[in-house]
Amino acid sequence: MRRLTTLFPSEFLEDHAEELGVVERDRKLQIPAFVWAFVFGFAQEQRTLAGFRRCYNSTADETISPGGFYQRLTPTLAEYLRDLVEHGLDEVAVPNAVDADIDRFRDVMIADGTVLRLHEFLSDQFEARHEEQAGAKSPASQCHRADD
Repeated sequence: MRRLTTLFPSEFLEDHAEELGVVERDRKLQIPAFVWAFVFGFAQEQRTLAGFRRCYNSTADETISPGGFYQRLTPTLAEYLRDLVEHGLDEVAVPNAVDADIDRFRDVMIADGTVLRLHEFLSDQFEARHEEQAGAKSPASQCHRADD
């Protein structure tokens, strides 16, 4: 929760909503509570509009009617929520400071030694080690080279 509120402080949520014109009148709707109702309502699997509205009403200072809630579900709100997701992804993605370290790598080798369990019909031809089911090791490797 603290990570989310640090990433999306109330002032940021309100300012960005104002920039996009999500709220026409600064009256009843509390944008931070509205955003968190969608985030936590979705996390709690209250994935109906009525569930989101109940979640909002349980945290906001003033409740909102079903009609008032539904009329706020606009393309502008969708754009706003999309912007918030992009902002969050940008913030938690690998920071640019790591790019210089990663650029030093020229080759990356990926190796896998998966053991495939053999069907019990093959147990006569292939004995198992210990008391496990017989298996065949399938080694694979792949090398990726950076373009020079």
